Amino acid sequence: MSRIPAVRDGLQLSTAEVGIVIFGLSGGSVVGLLGAVTLLARFGARRAMVLSVALSTVGLVTVGVGASLLASTGLVFAGLALVGIGMGALDVMMNVEGAAVEREIGKTLMPLMHACFSFGTVIGALLGAGASFVGLPVFWHLAAISILVLATAVIGVRSIPQRPELGDELRGAEAPAPSWRARLRASLSVWSDPKILLIGTIVLGMTFAEGSANDWLALAAVDGHGLSNTEGAIVFGVFVSAMTAGRIVGGPILDRFGRVPVLRVSALVGIVGLILFILAPGGWTLYAGAILWGLGASLGFPVGMSAAADDTKNAAARVSAVAMIGYFAFLVGPPVLGLLGQAWSILNALYLILALMVLAGLAAPAARERSYAPASPTAPVS
Repeated sequence: MSRIPAVRDGLQLSTAEVGIVIFGLSGGSVVGLLGAVTLLARFGARRAMVLSVALSTVGLVTVGVGASLLASTGLVFAGLALVGIGMGALDVMMNVEGAAVEREIGKTLMPLMHACFSFGTVIGALLGAGASFVGLPVFWHLAAISILVLATAVIGVRSIPQRPELGDELRGAEAPAPSWRARLRASLSVWSDPKILLIGTIVLGMTFAEGSANDWLALAAVDGHGLSNTEGAIVFGVFVSAMTAGRIVGGPILDRFGRVPVLRVSALVGIVGLILFILAPGGWTLYAGAILWGLGASLGFPVGMSAAADDTKNAAARVSAVAMIGYFAFLVGPPVLGLLGQAWSILNALYLILALMVLAGLAAPAARERSYAPASPTAPVS
């Protein structure tokens, strides 16, 4: 994402055309989300994760070829679609496993796990700024990242527990795992639960705020505030650093104050940050806006995953459904903001994110923890 300005310049794209190209990543992510449940049911978590990461790395190399070697917008679009398919599927699988770990340990750990994801984006943004500064072609940049990502995944996936309910085949198991078709039917049944839809609304608003920053923040800093491509990448790095910090400290804060008040405050902080970023004359206010925007958006997705997994019955399907709703933001965000930005400027287009964060704050009660339910009035006082 930090190299989008370089890709835009190399392919000579308009703002609207950038939105259409990024749609390849968004559309691919939704395809991956829709296919994640089937992949889990068919192959089990370990094999499905490796397959997803491998697909994304092929997509990254394809983007590099289209951006630097062949100057092909269509190839960049196709590569981003492959990246999105792999990332979308992997995202569901990671959150299913993370929610299971959180339940077993009994502490709020999902924000810290997502902080690791955000820490990766910080590293990526810094590498992107460095690559832009030295003029490294996008192809060589993404090729190196692809090798690193695939090697890390192949090593890390060995530590993923094998679970029969997710399709993993265990030797010596007392009973055979349910068929993948039965697991798929159970996964689709959760869509009739209104609470899942409301939790999904929270995740939709917060994910739109996060994903739109990934897609547009660097370009908005360049085109809207007159920064250089390198400075735009640095502003993006500030945003993802704030996201990471919010997720690192988010777990203890959530355990102390509860999900609902934290989500409401997060939405308010994000709204203030967006207003600062949009209206900033430059200087420290621009960076302050990026920081508050990142802090406000940091906890929505991980809290939504935890809330979806509160009901341990069919938790994998519930987490998958909420992730799919959240990723709808990645589908509609890039082209919508691109078209709005073409008509009214990219900074004015960001007001759409503000409206969705308001909606997420209003839906916050749906994420309330079960343990926070009031005691019965007839219960004896000890």
